Amino acid sequence: MNNVIPLPTRKDEAWRYADLDALARVWGDVPQGPERIVVPAGETLSRQIVLPVAMSGVSITDLDVVIEAGATFALHLLATDADYGRMSVNILVHEGAHFEMGGAIVGNGDQTLEIVTQVNHAHPNATSNQVVRSVLAGHATGSFLGKVAVARHAQKTDASQSVKAMLLDRTATANAKPELEIYADDVKCAHGATVGELDKAALFYMAARGLPPQVARKLMLQAFIADAFVSLQDDAAREAIEARALAALEGLA
Repeated sequence: MNNVIPLPTRKDEAWRYADLDALARVWGDVPQGPERIVVPAGETLSRQIVLPVAMSGVSITDLDVVIEAGATFALHLLATDADYGRMSVNILVHEGAHFEMGGAIVGNGDQTLEIVTQVNHAHPNATSNQVVRSVLAGHATGSFLGKVAVARHAQKTDASQSVKAMLLDRTATANAKPELEIYADDVKCAHGATVGELDKAALFYMAARGLPPQVARKLMLQAFIADAFVSLQDDAAREAIEARALAALEGLA
Protein backbone atom coordinates (compact mmCIF):
# COMPACT_ATOMS: atom_id res chain seq x y z
CA MET A 1 0.00 0.00 0.00
CA ASN A 2 1.47 3.32 -1.03
CA ASN A 3 -1.46 5.67 -0.89
CA VAL A 4 0.44 8.93 -0.50
CA ILE A 5 -1.41 10.91 -3.16
CA PRO A 6 -4.95 12.08 -2.30
CA LEU A 7 -7.80 10.67 -4.34
CA PRO A 8 -8.60 13.08 -7.21
CA THR A 9 -11.78 15.14 -7.23
CA ARG A 10 -13.83 16.64 -10.05
CA LYS A 11 -12.43 20.06 -9.13
CA ASP A 12 -9.43 18.86 -11.14
CA GLU A 13 -10.48 19.32 -14.78
CA ALA A 14 -8.49 16.27 -15.87
CA TRP A 15 -10.78 14.09 -13.71
CA ARG A 16 -14.01 15.82 -14.68
CA TYR A 17 -15.67 12.74 -16.22
CA ALA A 18 -13.90 10.05 -14.19
CA ASP A 19 -15.67 7.31 -12.23
CA LEU A 20 -14.24 8.34 -8.88
CA ASP A 21 -16.30 5.80 -6.94
CA ALA A 22 -14.70 2.97 -8.92
CA LEU A 23 -11.27 4.57 -8.57
CA ALA A 24 -11.66 4.81 -4.80
CA ARG A 25 -11.99 1.02 -4.57
CA VAL A 26 -8.41 0.48 -5.74
CA TRP A 27 -6.68 3.81 -5.11
CA GLY A 28 -4.42 2.42 -2.41
CA ASP A 29 -3.16 -0.24 -4.83
CA VAL A 30 -2.66 2.01 -7.86
CA PRO A 31 1.06 2.66 -8.53
CA GLN A 32 1.83 6.21 -7.44
CA GLY A 33 3.53 8.13 -10.21
CA PRO A 34 3.65 7.65 -14.00
CA GLU A 35 5.86 5.47 -16.13
CA ARG A 36 8.57 7.71 -17.58
CA ILE A 37 9.67 7.44 -21.22
CA VAL A 38 12.54 9.46 -22.73
CA VAL A 39 13.05 9.48 -26.49
CA PRO A 40 16.70 10.46 -27.13
CA ALA A 41 17.51 13.31 -29.53
CA GLY A 42 17.16 12.36 -33.17
CA GLU A 43 15.71 8.91 -32.49
CA THR A 44 12.30 7.38 -33.27
CA LEU A 45 10.28 5.32 -30.82
CA SER A 46 6.90 3.64 -31.31
CA ARG A 47 4.72 2.25 -28.53
CA GLN A 48 1.33 0.51 -28.59
CA ILE A 49 -0.64 0.12 -25.38
CA VAL A 50 -3.88 -1.78 -24.85
CA LEU A 51 -5.53 -0.94 -21.53
CA PRO A 52 -4.09 -3.55 -19.11
CA VAL A 53 -6.19 -6.18 -17.37
CA ALA A 54 -8.42 -4.46 -14.84
CA MET A 55 -7.92 -4.74 -11.08
CA SER A 56 -11.35 -4.95 -9.44
CA GLY A 57 -12.73 -3.60 -12.73
CA VAL A 58 -10.41 -0.57 -12.74
CA SER A 59 -7.40 -0.10 -15.03
CA ILE A 60 -5.10 2.94 -15.03
CA THR A 61 -2.23 3.71 -17.42
CA ASP A 62 -0.16 6.84 -16.72
CA LEU A 63 2.76 7.97 -18.89
CA ASP A 64 5.19 10.89 -18.64
CA VAL A 65 7.09 11.28 -21.91
CA VAL A 66 9.99 13.53 -22.92
CA ILE A 67 10.72 13.77 -26.65
CA GLU A 68 14.16 15.30 -27.04
CA ALA A 69 15.30 17.53 -29.91
CA GLY A 70 14.59 16.16 -33.38
CA ALA A 71 13.10 12.91 -32.05
CA THR A 72 9.77 11.28 -32.90
CA PHE A 73 7.44 9.36 -30.59
CA ALA A 74 4.42 7.50 -31.98
CA LEU A 75 1.93 6.30 -29.39
CA HIS A 76 -1.18 4.23 -30.12
CA LEU A 77 -3.71 3.46 -27.41
CA LEU A 78 -6.76 1.24 -27.06
CA ALA A 79 -9.14 1.54 -24.11
CA THR A 80 -11.80 -1.15 -23.89
CA ASP A 81 -11.64 -3.82 -21.15
CA ALA A 82 -12.51 -2.22 -17.80
CA ASP A 83 -15.48 -1.03 -15.82
CA TYR A 84 -13.47 2.15 -15.39
CA GLY A 85 -10.40 2.60 -17.59
CA ARG A 86 -8.15 5.64 -17.84
CA MET A 87 -5.14 6.26 -20.08
CA SER A 88 -3.29 9.47 -19.17
CA VAL A 89 -0.32 10.87 -21.10
CA ASN A 90 1.83 13.93 -20.37
CA ILE A 91 4.22 14.89 -23.19
CA LEU A 92 7.10 17.38 -23.32
CA VAL A 93 8.13 18.12 -26.93
CA HIS A 94 11.59 19.60 -27.50
CA GLU A 95 12.78 21.60 -30.50
CA GLY A 96 12.13 20.00 -33.87
CA ALA A 97 10.53 16.93 -32.30
CA HIS A 98 7.25 15.25 -33.25
CA PHE A 99 4.54 13.51 -31.22
CA GLU A 100 2.03 11.30 -33.02
CA MET A 101 -0.87 9.73 -31.16
CA GLY A 102 -3.77 7.56 -32.21
CA GLY A 103 -6.28 6.51 -29.59
CA ALA A 104 -9.42 4.37 -29.71
CA ILE A 105 -12.14 3.86 -27.11
CA VAL A 106 -14.63 1.00 -27.51
CA GLY A 107 -17.20 0.81 -24.73
CA ASN A 108 -20.43 -1.00 -23.90
CA GLY A 109 -22.69 -1.67 -20.91
CA ASP A 110 -21.90 0.70 -18.02
CA GLN A 111 -18.23 1.18 -18.81
CA THR A 112 -16.47 4.51 -18.28
CA LEU A 113 -13.36 4.84 -20.44
CA GLU A 114 -11.16 7.87 -21.00
CA ILE A 115 -8.01 9.10 -22.67
CA VAL A 116 -6.46 12.23 -21.16
CA THR A 117 -3.47 13.98 -22.74
CA GLN A 118 -1.41 17.09 -22.18
CA VAL A 119 1.10 17.99 -24.89
CA ASN A 120 3.56 20.67 -23.82
CA HIS A 121 5.19 22.52 -26.71
CA ALA A 122 7.94 24.24 -24.74
CA HIS A 123 10.39 24.66 -27.65
CA PRO A 124 10.14 25.96 -31.23
CA ASN A 125 9.69 24.09 -34.51
CA ALA A 126 7.98 21.06 -32.99
CA THR A 127 4.86 19.27 -34.19
CA SER A 128 2.14 17.05 -32.74
CA ASN A 129 -0.89 15.25 -34.08
CA GLN A 130 -3.58 13.44 -32.10
CA VAL A 131 -6.42 11.33 -33.54
CA VAL A 132 -9.01 9.80 -31.23
CA ARG A 133 -11.98 7.65 -32.27
CA SER A 134 -14.66 6.30 -29.91
CA VAL A 135 -17.46 3.79 -30.49
CA LEU A 136 -19.92 3.55 -27.60
CA ALA A 137 -22.98 1.39 -26.99
CA GLY A 138 -25.34 0.67 -24.11
CA HIS A 139 -24.84 3.13 -21.24
CA ALA A 140 -21.09 3.45 -21.80
CA THR A 141 -19.27 6.75 -21.36
CA GLY A 142 -16.18 7.57 -23.42
CA SER A 143 -14.17 10.72 -22.84
CA PHE A 144 -11.20 12.47 -24.38
CA LEU A 145 -9.64 15.46 -22.65
CA GLY A 146 -6.67 16.78 -24.59
CA LYS A 147 -4.76 19.95 -23.80
CA VAL A 148 -2.08 21.42 -26.06
CA ALA A 149 0.01 24.08 -24.31
CA VAL A 150 2.31 26.25 -26.43
CA ALA A 151 4.90 28.32 -24.56
CA ARG A 152 5.67 31.92 -25.49
CA HIS A 153 8.96 31.11 -27.17
CA ALA A 154 7.73 27.93 -28.91
CA GLN A 155 7.37 29.60 -32.31
CA LYS A 156 6.60 27.56 -35.46
CA THR A 157 4.64 24.99 -33.45
CA ASP A 158 2.23 22.90 -35.55
CA ALA A 159 -0.29 20.98 -33.44
CA SER A 160 -3.58 19.31 -34.32
CA GLN A 161 -6.28 17.22 -32.67
CA SER A 162 -9.08 15.28 -34.35
CA VAL A 163 -11.69 13.76 -32.05
CA LYS A 164 -14.74 11.82 -33.26
CA ALA A 165 -17.22 9.62 -31.41
CA MET A 166 -19.87 7.24 -32.72
CA LEU A 167 -22.86 6.49 -30.51
CA LEU A 168 -24.63 3.22 -31.28
CA ASP A 169 -27.31 3.84 -28.63
CA ARG A 170 -28.88 7.08 -27.48
CA THR A 171 -28.11 6.03 -23.91
CA ALA A 172 -24.33 6.14 -24.51
CA THR A 173 -22.35 9.29 -23.74
CA ALA A 174 -19.31 10.82 -25.44
CA ASN A 175 -17.35 13.69 -23.91
CA ALA A 176 -14.79 15.53 -26.02
CA LYS A 177 -12.74 18.43 -24.69
CA PRO A 178 -9.83 19.37 -26.96
CA GLU A 179 -8.14 22.47 -25.58
CA LEU A 180 -5.50 24.92 -26.83
CA GLU A 181 -3.47 27.20 -24.58
CA ILE A 182 -1.25 29.29 -26.85
CA TYR A 183 1.19 32.03 -25.84
CA ALA A 184 3.29 32.13 -29.03
CA ASP A 185 2.13 34.15 -32.05
CA ASP A 186 3.67 32.24 -34.98
CA VAL A 187 1.99 28.86 -34.71
CA LYS A 188 -0.45 26.61 -36.55
CA CYS A 189 -2.81 24.86 -34.14
CA ALA A 190 -6.19 23.31 -34.83
CA HIS A 191 -8.66 21.01 -33.18
CA GLY A 192 -12.03 19.52 -34.00
CA ALA A 193 -14.54 17.32 -32.21
CA THR A 194 -17.73 15.64 -33.43
CA VAL A 195 -20.23 13.20 -31.93
CA GLY A 196 -22.66 11.36 -34.18
CA GLU A 197 -24.39 8.13 -35.15
CA LEU A 198 -23.93 5.72 -38.02
CA ASP A 199 -24.75 7.37 -41.33
CA LYS A 200 -28.15 5.97 -42.30
CA ALA A 201 -27.74 7.11 -45.91
CA ALA A 202 -24.44 5.23 -46.17
CA LEU A 203 -26.02 2.13 -44.64
CA PHE A 204 -28.88 2.33 -47.15
CA TYR A 205 -26.39 2.78 -50.01
CA MET A 206 -24.48 -0.34 -48.96
CA ALA A 207 -27.69 -2.34 -48.45
CA ALA A 208 -28.87 -1.32 -51.93
CA ARG A 209 -25.74 -2.95 -53.31
CA GLY A 210 -26.44 -6.25 -51.63
CA LEU A 211 -24.65 -5.99 -48.31
CA PRO A 212 -26.67 -7.28 -45.33
CA PRO A 213 -27.28 -4.52 -42.73
CA GLN A 214 -25.09 -6.19 -40.07
CA VAL A 215 -22.19 -6.53 -42.50
CA ALA A 216 -22.54 -2.92 -43.64
CA ARG A 217 -22.62 -1.74 -40.02
CA LYS A 218 -19.52 -3.78 -39.19
CA LEU A 219 -17.56 -2.43 -42.15
CA MET A 220 -18.42 1.17 -41.29
CA LEU A 221 -17.37 0.74 -37.67
CA GLN A 222 -14.13 -0.96 -38.70
CA ALA A 223 -13.23 1.89 -41.05
CA PHE A 224 -14.12 4.45 -38.39
CA ILE A 225 -11.98 2.95 -35.64
CA ALA A 226 -9.09 2.23 -38.04
CA ASP A 227 -8.54 6.00 -38.36
CA ALA A 228 -6.91 5.87 -34.93
CA PHE A 229 -4.20 3.49 -36.12
CA VAL A 230 -3.55 4.57 -39.70
CA SER A 231 -0.40 6.46 -38.64
CA LEU A 232 1.18 3.30 -37.19
CA GLN A 233 3.84 2.43 -39.76
CA ASP A 234 4.71 -1.05 -38.50
CA ASP A 235 2.25 -3.25 -40.36
CA ALA A 236 2.39 -6.13 -37.87
CA ALA A 237 1.92 -3.83 -34.89
CA ARG A 238 -0.96 -2.04 -36.59
CA GLU A 239 -2.70 -5.30 -37.46
CA ALA A 240 -2.29 -6.53 -33.87
CA ILE A 241 -3.84 -3.51 -32.17
CA GLU A 242 -6.55 -3.25 -34.84
CA ALA A 243 -7.43 -6.90 -34.22
CA ARG A 244 -7.93 -6.15 -30.52
CA ALA A 245 -10.12 -3.16 -31.39
CA LEU A 246 -12.19 -5.17 -33.87
CA ALA A 247 -12.68 -7.93 -31.30
CA ALA A 248 -14.07 -5.30 -28.93
CA LEU A 249 -16.37 -3.99 -31.66
CA GLU A 250 -17.73 -7.51 -32.19
CA GLY A 251 -18.89 -7.48 -28.57
CA LEU A 252 -20.99 -4.33 -28.89
CA ALA A 253 -24.75 -4.70 -28.66
